[in-house]
Amino acid sequence: MPFVRISLRKGKSPDYLMALADNIQRALVETFDVPENDRFQAIHQHDGNELIFDRSYLAGLRSDDFVYISITIGRPRTGEMKAALYRRLADLLAQSPGLRPEDVMIVISTSAPEDWSFGNGIAQMTDPDWRLRVAGGRQ
Repeated sequence: MPFVRISLRKGKSPDYLMALADNIQRALVETFDVPENDRFQAIHQHDGNELIFDRSYLAGLRSDDFVYISITIGRPRTGEMKAALYRRLADLLAQSPGLRPEDVMIVISTSAPEDWSFGNGIAQMTDPDWRLRVAGGRQ
C-alpha cells in the first residue's frame, strides 16, 4: 500500500517516466514485501524554478536530472529493509532510465492503518480481515 510521489524537472519522455515508475515499483516489490498489483504513484514534473535542491548536500554533485522520491507506507519496515530499498532503487534506476545514484533522493514516511482510505469513504485497513479481502480480490 505504499503511495509514491516522484518529483523531477519537466522534459523527460514518456518512456523515461515509465522506466522510472516501473523500477520504483520493482524495488518495492523486491525489498519491501509489497504485492506487485499494490501500485499507487504520482509523477510531478516541475519547471526548473519549482524543484529546488542543494547540488551537493550529503550525496555528491547533483545534476538537473535530480529525482525526489517520497514513499508513504503503512506498516514500518526495518532499517535493513530500508537500506536494501535504497540500494536496489539506486541500482535499478541507474540501469533504466539511466539515473546517477547522486541524483536519487528517497524519503520514507510511515502512517497508521486509519490514515488510509482506498475509496468508498472508509478506512479499509482498519477491518481485521482486510488482507484476506485483498488476497481474494474482493473490494
